[in-house]
Amino acid sequence: MMRLLARWLGLAVLFLVAACGSEPPAPPPGGGPALWRVEGKGINGWLFGTIHVLPGNVQWQTAPIKDALARADRLVLESAEIQDQVRTLALFEKMGRSPGLPPLEVRLPVEDRTALEEIASDGGTSARALSGYESWAAAMLLSAAAQQALHVSKDNGVEPALIAAFSDAGKPIGGLETVERQFRAFDTLPEAVQQRLLADTVHEAKNMRMLYDRILKAWIRGDIATLSREDQLSGKPDPVVEQAVLIDRNRDWVKSVEALAGRPFIAVGAGHLAGKGNLVELLQAGGYKVTRVQ
Repeated sequence: MMRLLARWLGLAVLFLVAACGSEPPAPPPGGGPALWRVEGKGINGWLFGTIHVLPGNVQWQTAPIKDALARADRLVLESAEIQDQVRTLALFEKMGRSPGLPPLEVRLPVEDRTALEEIASDGGTSARALSGYESWAAAMLLSAAAQQALHVSKDNGVEPALIAAFSDAGKPIGGLETVERQFRAFDTLPEAVQQRLLADTVHEAKNMRMLYDRILKAWIRGDIATLSREDQLSGKPDPVVEQAVLIDRNRDWVKSVEALAGRPFIAVGAGHLAGKGNLVELLQAGGYKVTRVQ
């Protein structure tokens, strides 16, 4: 379930307001977050694995990353629309709500209902307040509520720093997909799968601090192998969710990369670069030369 948490840390960040945390980890000497060169089919750029929310003062911009940022001619995020949070939240409300939904607690096994209310209450909401949302959207909001205890912030995340750097340099910023496509990956899941996702979110929320710490430490070391291994150790992912949320989107992203030219700096969540159907392997299979440089 590690990559599921990583995905929630990407999308639930939209609803997260948090403070600074404890002393953050630092990159090892000569290392840092995972960075690749991507060459072929008209591009000579970079692929970077991000983490969307961070404690304050994490020094992740190593010399190779700074060099790549300076040499790149554009930034390509998962979605450029993430810059417009008002529109993104409005779209979430439109896609995530439906009339006549059953109470949220009845969509969970009986043994998970107490934990649901505790997590929601600790995050300043309630199961009743979340009951107007479809199960996938409620899971996302519940994860955001659980993240309040992490003392991390979207303002310290990688994407705001990248957006600021490229905006200040007058370089264009694009995306591999739309925010609607991101939400649709969840919105079109069968209800039974959404309810399993909701239950998994409740289970992960109980160990959110431990799971996030492991993700953060692996990310700052550029340890993609550990991210992939933790994905298996922390619970077998639901294959339907993994297919829709990760693998299918990765395949769509390859098509978006094929439309690029020049020297793009492509930045996507590190969870998309580890495990089954990851973007690195798909790009290589598509004829690109992908070389790890950090």
